[in-house]
Amino acid sequence: RAAKATRTVVVTGVPDGLLQDDVMADILTIHFQKSRNNGGDVEEVTYPTGSKGVAYVTFDDPEAVDNVLKKDDHQLEDKRLPQSYPLRVTSYCENVSSCIIHLPLLP
Repeated sequence: RAAKATRTVVVTGVPDGLLQDDVMADILTIHFQKSRNNGGDVEEVTYPTGSKGVAYVTFDDPEAVDNVLKKDDHQLEDKRLPQSYPLRVTSYCENVSSCIIHLPLLP
């Protein structure tokens, strides 16, 4: 079985405070299991994390990580959400702050 880090992606842009945390984790699980999102079987969703609007999604198969990263446009959609939300999906690394330095800084 591949190491957890190689089976995990970092998801930013998760709408914060709209729904209960466990409901949002459920919506993220559904999103990343759908074939149209290039997903696969999700082992675990870690949400909330120490960072606002960030979740970690761990797949059963590391191949699902590659497939999910290849998809350019992830839109989080669910009937429980008031609108769709664009998500940014990046590779997981131990030092997450160094992984997200290329995100634009908010004013």
